[in-house]
Amino acid sequence: MKNTYPELNDRARGWLHFLWEKAGTEDDWSSSGEPHPWWDRYSTPPMTNFPRFDLADSCYAVALMADKTPAWREAYSQILDQLVDRHRTFWAAVDWLTQFGSDPDRDKYPDVWKGTLIPEHLWGRYDSPGWTANGVEPWGLQKDPVGADGMLFFKGFFNLVMSLHRYVSGDRKWDDPFKVVGVDDTHFQWTHSRVAEHLTEQWRRHPEGPHCENTKIWPYCLSAAGLGLQMFDRLVGTDKHSVFDEWTDYAKRHYLEVEDGLLKWVALYYDPIVDHVHKVGSGGGTGVAWYALPQHPELAELFYRASLSATGWDDPAVPVTVPSDPRGLVMTAMLANEFGDAVTHARLSDTLEQFAEPRYFGSESEHFGYWFHLGEPWPRGQMSASLMVTDVADPGDWQRLFISPNLAKFEQPTVEGIEFPRLGLSQAWNDLAHGMLQVTTYAVKPSLAGEQTAFRVTGIPDQKDSIFVRCDGSEYSNWKSVGSDTIEIRTEIGTHSFQIYTGYRESTVDVDQRTRTKAVQSESRHSNASVSGIIRAGSFSGLAGCPCCN
Repeated sequence: MKNTYPELNDRARGWLHFLWEKAGTEDDWSSSGEPHPWWDRYSTPPMTNFPRFDLADSCYAVALMADKTPAWREAYSQILDQLVDRHRTFWAAVDWLTQFGSDPDRDKYPDVWKGTLIPEHLWGRYDSPGWTANGVEPWGLQKDPVGADGMLFFKGFFNLVMSLHRYVSGDRKWDDPFKVVGVDDTHFQWTHSRVAEHLTEQWRRHPEGPHCENTKIWPYCLSAAGLGLQMFDRLVGTDKHSVFDEWTDYAKRHYLEVEDGLLKWVALYYDPIVDHVHKVGSGGGTGVAWYALPQHPELAELFYRASLSATGWDDPAVPVTVPSDPRGLVMTAMLANEFGDAVTHARLSDTLEQFAEPRYFGSESEHFGYWFHLGEPWPRGQMSASLMVTDVADPGDWQRLFISPNLAKFEQPTVEGIEFPRLGLSQAWNDLAHGMLQVTTYAVKPSLAGEQTAFRVTGIPDQKDSIFVRCDGSEYSNWKSVGSDTIEIRTEIGTHSFQIYTGYRESTVDVDQRTRTKAVQSESRHSNASVSGIIRAGSFSGLAGCPCCN
């Protein structure tokens, strides 16, 4: 049987190893400490230069990797759990907890922000994006960053990170009460479900959308918040995502303009206090498109096509110009890959191979990341984590993650007890048609090859007499039963291919996720004209705004 099952490539494995070390290294995110400098609080100032954006961006490739090896979830679950844990700290909400009242430096902003980030008619007396202004009227000081009227970009991404952790791990631990740090080191008790419910209720009271900073409403952040609610609904069976669907009707009327089918402008943000929609060019919806794609694919395609029209990045005759902030370029590459737009993806990938500085590192080159020629000791978190999505995902994977998440994996045979990061798995896939589990191992560091190790396979049907194991093409006998539904396989660290015939099958009416993924890929990689091939049908909706390009 030819091995065509999903597999993590070398870059994905290297990034996973680095992220494991990054998330697992203890550092102090309290008010008296400081995050390790490898947590990105530097990118795209003044909007996303806070370490919580690294927490969120780091989740996406991890969740997509977990869908590539659904029969092994331990390492991904632990990383995501550590990201959630950091998201409830002082440094995760540092802007809300330290930026009180109007920005005292608002008259010292760089001239380049005039008109681009700040309304020209309010220049010198208006807070920049990124300044949260906790305490200004009409809200006053609000100590709880989750319970506050504002801070949508904290609670929305927080719910998304918790939802992805729960999806990958199946662990409901964050539905037990936990504490979130507030102003003056106060603490407020929340659960995952309460955060999702609070966010939903705020959204219902504000059809224009809850605000992030006082006083700005960002379609970009609201799209991410909607995605978290979409996953929460899939996991819990609720209908909280309906607030996002209703919001798009408002956004279509107020946050963008379409003329003759073409996008004219999108809203970067809306300030309801001064009733100002801050408009950017038609290419400014790239970030929204990424988060909107699993929710409103036609909208995402509208923004994506407008971005390509504005930049010419899909035209082989037009050189790819790298912007001063690469976030828009990276997100367009992510979208091109997801849409199966082979022409654009190839052009942007060629550019990013030079500009983004892909590099293996570590004592044995066991880590991988994108360094962007910044001369820093570690790969820049937000950009590197985002670009890793293109190394992990096949076209359509991002949509499937939220539209049809693989919940059956929790009932299927599962690999446990892997000594990661000594031993890694590049494949862990249940072939449900043949009752076989494919497991491919590798040494995380070459120097570890040959050392003894073991792992377990759980969830095997009670048919022990029919279990059969092959390794590297030959019958393998170094395994034993250690429970009614569990076997233990002893092996050595290194590259080995195991076929474990567990007898676990599902009926032909069940979806084969791997086959579906490859079918979508083959349909959508022919040309740029096939972008709509993986867009699902539905009514047009509109929203806009992106903090990374205009």
